Amino acid sequence: MSKYKVIFLLLVFSSSVMGQENTDTIPKIGLSTITQANQGNSYFTFPTDIGNIEPLWFEGNLIPNFHIRTSEDARVMGVLTPQIIIRMYREESFPVRTPSYMPQLTVYYLLSSKYKANSFSSFGRIAHHSNGQEGNFYLDNGDINLLSGNFTTNYFELGFIKTNYSKKINAVKFLSTSVEIHPKKITSDELDNVYSLYRWNTIFSIFKLPDNKEKAMFSFKGKTTLMFGSINSVDDLSLDRLNLTITLFYHPDFLEDIGLFAQIYSGQDYYNIYFDHKINIIRFGIMTEKLRF
Repeated sequence: MSKYKVIFLLLVFSSSVMGQENTDTIPKIGLSTITQANQGNSYFTFPTDIGNIEPLWFEGNLIPNFHIRTSEDARVMGVLTPQIIIRMYREESFPVRTPSYMPQLTVYYLLSSKYKANSFSSFGRIAHHSNGQEGNFYLDNGDINLLSGNFTTNYFELGFIKTNYSKKINAVKFLSTSVEIHPKKITSDELDNVYSLYRWNTIFSIFKLPDNKEKAMFSFKGKTTLMFGSINSVDDLSLDRLNLTITLFYHPDFLEDIGLFAQIYSGQDYYNIYFDHKINIIRFGIMTEKLRF
């Protein structure tokens, strides 16, 4: 038997042994867990924002996800999400102005084996974003009408998700990348040339698993969005086209469904018609991120 055949057989044997070891020790990560990690989390912030955002009592992001699937181990899954973001301002009567209504339908497809820890998935999303107002977009002086100006856009998003388990640090990692397109025909005319209609989103997250537990007590999530197309007079290579979010989450044992988070955000304001504002903030609050592996 030649030395090449011996090497080949040894490689096959060692890979099968390693594969068996990984199967016994790594967590099973189904499509349901992948969708939860990619859909985002409900949260409420404390009135302690540090930065240049308007004084708020809180910002609330409500993301109830309704899963549509044929079975527990389905390779295809739909998620219906009636997302709403609200801000209560620290002003007289505590107004909640122009909430962001963001309903969306997302379909996920698992490209690799079911419940494999190291997997590859794809997703497609149809989404709407508006503020429920019908007033003129601009005021008489040319400023954007933040109180009652109409803001409406619809978009498509296509992307991929790489899931990986690291035995060395006992953590599950997700890397997703997607392209977001806002067709002009289904977007407010006033947003043309002032609002980015083409965006590239990248999200990297790590969920640290404690020993002998299924829930992640610590997680880290970083998200970048690069905005393309005409945006007022912003240069194509300007950092103003970059949105950056970094979120740290901690789930203590005494809290069942919620945990504490700290977040840094820098970039275009994501609160509907406030998009013309550039904000840099540090915030704290409570969040629901109860992934089970």
